[in-house]
Amino acid sequence: MVARSCRNPRLRPDRRTSPQDTRAVTASVTIALDAMGGDHAPGAVLKGADIALVRYPATRFLLFGDESRVAPLLTRLPRLAKATTLHHTDEIVADDAKPSLALRAARRSSMRLAIDAVADGRADGVVSAGNTGALMAIAKFVLKTMPGIDRPAIATFFPTRRGESVMLDLGANVECGADNLVQFALMGDVFARTALGLIQPTVGLLNVGSEDLKGNDAVRNAGALLRGGVMPIRFHGFVEGDDIAAGTVDVVVTDGFTGNVALKTAEGIAKLFSESLRASFRHSPLARVGYVFARGALKKLAARLDPRRYNGAMFLGLNGIAVKSHGSTDAFGFANAISVAIDLKVNGFLEKIRDELAQLNKMPVSAAIGGVVAAP
Repeated sequence: MVARSCRNPRLRPDRRTSPQDTRAVTASVTIALDAMGGDHAPGAVLKGADIALVRYPATRFLLFGDESRVAPLLTRLPRLAKATTLHHTDEIVADDAKPSLALRAARRSSMRLAIDAVADGRADGVVSAGNTGALMAIAKFVLKTMPGIDRPAIATFFPTRRGESVMLDLGANVECGADNLVQFALMGDVFARTALGLIQPTVGLLNVGSEDLKGNDAVRNAGALLRGGVMPIRFHGFVEGDDIAAGTVDVVVTDGFTGNVALKTAEGIAKLFSESLRASFRHSPLARVGYVFARGALKKLAARLDPRRYNGAMFLGLNGIAVKSHGSTDAFGFANAISVAIDLKVNGFLEKIRDELAQLNKMPVSAAIGGVVAAP
């Protein structure tokens, strides 16, 4: 059993808010929001921010979007209106826009301006439900990667038998070398400690088997480096696909291709399970009677597996907090993405990961890992 921090009651495996959550947390943080990103923007973005204010009443928002569409919604949300500064732009990054085109041509887009606000210090973090590739490209260009990090990675939370785990990378890097995987392990460790309140999270490398000889060169070499004890993390070893949901480790590290496939597969299975269960209870009068008795337990299960509870993927390795919300989420899901950004800021995620990298570069063993973490 991994020890968990009790210093901050918000940071625990069941920390996700519910639509009725009324726990107020004092945190003076400014978050920049891409009001036009996502399938249900700007409505879901604004309503999500309003929900987040219940728990984070001291938060300020910088909204970037089309004033003609955003302003009328703000008038219906007086609590949010008081905590918000609206910056008009009618440029939007399309969902199908190529990242390179968005980077060059969308300099006045709502997404770009929100990221710029973090870069120039007006905001502590940015949240967007827009085009993932464009968001990563723009964030990497504007915020830059931290010294010692070659590539940023996308990390998110994953429901498990033991609560929640962290998984990365989820699509930012289709191909990775051993050095990238080791960097991901370091960032994932700090992310889990900061966002989930784990004192000493366990880290595992996703592989096709648990034996040392299994996997491709990148995975085996990364495993050898992590197993050698040169990194300040608690390395469990290789884990397999079924270990993800089992919660065998607190942090699952993999390349972006494998991680994205694993995530989408899990989402598909969860949807299939939900639809099949619903159809089964409609199958006959007796089944409907059974549902009456099982309804309470089923609602708890549905709430625990609700993907909106785990919404909010962090771009790790950048000089700023950038959180990607699922494009199809509703207000509740977007509120949780905002929660991720605020929690990371309040609990000093960027400072902690910079300290880890600085300490690692002072260690004599840093030269032995072949530039896995390059000196600044």
